[in-house]
Amino acid sequence: MLTSLSIQNYALINQLSIDFNNGLSIITGETGAGKSILLGALGLVLGNRADTSTLKDTSKKCVVEAHLAISNYNLEDFFTSVDLDYEAQTIIRREILPSGKSRAFVNDTPVKLSVLNELKSKLIDVHSQHQTLELSDAGFQFHILDALAKNGQKLASYQRGLKQLNFYQKELQELEEQQREANQQYDYNLHLFNELTEANLIADEQLELEEKLEKLNNVEEIELNLSEAVHIASADEIGIQTLLNTLENRLQKIAPFSKEYEEVSNRITSVKIELDDIISELEDATESIDSNPNELEKLNDRLQIIYNLQKKHYVSSIPELLEIQEALSIKVDQVENAEGIINQKQKQIKEVATKLDEVATLISSARKKIIPNLKKELEYLLSELGMPEARFSIELSTSDSFLSNGKDNLSFLFSANKGGSFGELKKVASGGELSRIMLAIKKILSDNTQLPTIIFDEIDTGVSGEISNKIAKIMQQMSTQMQVITITHLPQIAAKGNQHYKVYKEDVAGVTTTNLKQLSEDERIVEIAEMLSGKEISDSAITHAKELLN
Repeated sequence: MLTSLSIQNYALINQLSIDFNNGLSIITGETGAGKSILLGALGLVLGNRADTSTLKDTSKKCVVEAHLAISNYNLEDFFTSVDLDYEAQTIIRREILPSGKSRAFVNDTPVKLSVLNELKSKLIDVHSQHQTLELSDAGFQFHILDALAKNGQKLASYQRGLKQLNFYQKELQELEEQQREANQQYDYNLHLFNELTEANLIADEQLELEEKLEKLNNVEEIELNLSEAVHIASADEIGIQTLLNTLENRLQKIAPFSKEYEEVSNRITSVKIELDDIISELEDATESIDSNPNELEKLNDRLQIIYNLQKKHYVSSIPELLEIQEALSIKVDQVENAEGIINQKQKQIKEVATKLDEVATLISSARKKIIPNLKKELEYLLSELGMPEARFSIELSTSDSFLSNGKDNLSFLFSANKGGSFGELKKVASGGELSRIMLAIKKILSDNTQLPTIIFDEIDTGVSGEISNKIAKIMQQMSTQMQVITITHLPQIAAKGNQHYKVYKEDVAGVTTTNLKQLSEDERIVEIAEMLSGKEISDSAITHAKELLN
């Protein structure tokens, strides 16, 4: 509940701070005194947009701060979800700077306006004549039914299932679209895939093939140079092998005379051994040379296949061709196996839809169960509020589709007069009737659910006498379950409050300001007497005011 509100530099308000209590709080004041300014400031701290036009002094910032006791609202999970520190006594502060920049804080943590708006719906319900239009909104009507039917958990379960169903349906749609596109390309992709598969490509074969081809294309030159190399190395008189033998003999003769000569001799011996191995390999290579025209043709044919595929697919290596082959394999499989994948997705959709249908049935059953009592209570309360012939027709019909809150279509119709036909609330109910209907609904909701603080902004417009007493009685009953604050112009209602505040204007040094104060018992008598008789307060008005308060 709202425990205090402080306002600085807002509209006609310089600075004010006021405490609120449990029960029914009354706010009165002359027309134009600033009651709407008070609601505007409260709306500002709860997330309404604002600009520098709201600043009384444009050189200073505007600050509105609300203190709220929230321990009864089960908001711990919400605070966690928006990364805020939960405090049983929560402070919300809003600042509008002269530059026009706006800042908002919850327990001194900066927040976005979207968070404030979410929090607002859980803390304070500001009800004005304009908001009676909600009565004709199907979403609000369903909210009434579901609150009374205690469908909260079932609706949360349903909406999780609906989200899953929509996700699966989107996946199926994408699969079917991919299938259509894949079918159009299937024959061509299959041809390309088979062509690559039949080529039986090996990742590193191209380099090996090109090397073999290079050797076969130059076999004569290779053979000539190998033969000459062998001759140079092993000729009897002047070959390198003969010269190394002579060099080795000479050094071996002087090796015993010095370690230095011995090391050089050993190195020559190592060179001679290496040369012998080289000559042996050159002789083997010479003997293995084969021009083999058939092998040359095979190599050319194989490489031509590879080159043609690379040209066709705009790549330059076999690994790239293998990647394309894998991609084509997936596309071909997608078509050939798509039916099974689509069937599996359809099965998932059917399973979720079946469960969703079960939850929707439970939601609908709970709604239907409370409709008779809702009609009975509404009609009784409206009779008490001076509408004895008021009747409601509330009916549910089942939709073929899954809607955002179940499978029900709702018909919520009203008739104000005996024998009158039923129609939509906004078409057949007057503004005063809509206000009383909303009050009756809020009363029923307060008896069955944990509502936040509610503020009624002149919901009693257009009524007087005994009906105003009935309205006050209903507000009193509501205030035993929740904090109720009402702005009223009726003395019968003002007298029923547990505490009474007055909004008033005063001129200070030629500047008009709006103020708010809590009235004492004596001040309250005077205020109600003035509401009864005007500025010229009579003794009978004072007496009447005392009677009302008693």
